[in-house]
Amino acid sequence: MATTKSKFLKEWNTLHKNGPFPLKILYQTKLEGERAMPKKLDRYNDAAKEIQRLIKETHADGDGFRAYGSAWSMNHIASHKDRMHYNGFMNISLPINASDCHANSNYDSSNLFLFECGTTIKEVSEILAENGKSLKASGASNGQTLAGCISTGVHGSALDVGSVQDYVVGLNLIIGPNDDDIVYIERDSKPVLSNEFVNKLNARIIRDDGLFHAAMVGLGGFGFIHGIVIEAEPIFLLKRYVKKISKTTAYELAKTMDFENASFTIPEETNSNGKGNTPYHYKIFINQYSNAPDCVVELMYKKPYVEPYPDPFPVIKESLYRDLIFLFVKLAENLPKSIPWLVKRLRNTILPKVDDQTTGMLKEIFWDAPYQGPAFACSFGIDHKDGPKAMELLGKLTRDEGPIPGIFAMRFVKQSQGTIAFTKFPITCMLEIDGVLWKETRKIMSLKKFSKRMIEVLKDNNIPFTLHWGKNSDWEFPELVEHMYGNQANKWIAQRKSLLSEDMYELFSNKFLKTIGLAP
Repeated sequence: MATTKSKFLKEWNTLHKNGPFPLKILYQTKLEGERAMPKKLDRYNDAAKEIQRLIKETHADGDGFRAYGSAWSMNHIASHKDRMHYNGFMNISLPINASDCHANSNYDSSNLFLFECGTTIKEVSEILAENGKSLKASGASNGQTLAGCISTGVHGSALDVGSVQDYVVGLNLIIGPNDDDIVYIERDSKPVLSNEFVNKLNARIIRDDGLFHAAMVGLGGFGFIHGIVIEAEPIFLLKRYVKKISKTTAYELAKTMDFENASFTIPEETNSNGKGNTPYHYKIFINQYSNAPDCVVELMYKKPYVEPYPDPFPVIKESLYRDLIFLFVKLAENLPKSIPWLVKRLRNTILPKVDDQTTGMLKEIFWDAPYQGPAFACSFGIDHKDGPKAMELLGKLTRDEGPIPGIFAMRFVKQSQGTIAFTKFPITCMLEIDGVLWKETRKIMSLKKFSKRMIEVLKDNNIPFTLHWGKNSDWEFPELVEHMYGNQANKWIAQRKSLLSEDMYELFSNKFLKTIGLAP
């Protein structure tokens, strides 16, 4: 049988030290060993029973319950003051065979896999690679669990793919302690698994597009995500370039996404007419403290998988532009700890000339996060056409009312079908500022005040926006979710109520959902 350790604590913190937050009990469930229970599916179902036992225990004591994986989110979305469950030891994976698929499925079964909730993106990628497959996209690094990624809508920067939840095709949820409280949800319009296979999960089948789209980015509120069925694709390579181009050209590309007719091209990435190809990934780095006319951009182009190819890690490990937090820390390492002094140096610093070029698999390019200390990250979803204007406004705010110890970037992501996915625009520009946490002083505003001012500036300038669910913001800002999502938020609430009993609706709610008005 799966076994659970209970730790009695007073507080819990995120990986990047954005808490601490109050907590009474932390559960850690470990699967039964392979020798005692050789079949993966048996161990998977055995773990589900153990989670149901914990939910029953929690409910009997009048407490709330929340699951988390890698504690990667930079706010209290994953926390609960009562009881939390660490999913990291629950990492079973199962390939989906053709015989497991629904008769009306249009999916290639060789691309389908079931992963248990605690499997990290890195583990997922390794398992897929062993089968000649790859994720379609991932976040900037690989330490998050798959369940955590879809719960908060983690995005990559793939123009034709979308965010992590957008290649999820089925969800196995535990929504209570009773026999019929294990459910499997998928779209009615795109069925995936056969009834016979779902029955092997001891799950009740729900095929409903609206419910599935709401649960795609469920913020932990739709129950315990036990398993996720994803659609992978055949393994591929990404050729990555880091270039310095004029800010004007970078912004024009951000607004138009017209790489074919752009003044900037990479000679190796053009068509037979000499026109630029559209990249898989486009990212702009902005040092808002520098008046330099140029900026650094990162572009990646999708290539067929061929062997051999040069080892990408020497370049990836040394790339100053791979992670904005890492970039800022590297700049800060040889400077005094005074933020104003650092900012003064940044104003006078022109980012060095770069011409990095490397090729690797997705799992190699988006590799381990280099910095896991105290950090902040604020990230806004903006229609890409408004991206440059929003960047200039927030850059001016940071200069005029700062200084703030972080640097901006712009990434571009395909629209998601998730009901409250923050990548809601046809092409969403993720405008993000990452950096190291700081303490409020007489000269430097707090992170909460800075977050509030960024919201105010965008609202005052009539720029529609969303916020990354897993990052720092002023989540207490009045009517914030209503402003961002309108009636979509009401649809999400209605779908959640349709799935959960009244008792479980409260048990799976937490302070974050209540603060933003998505739970009473």
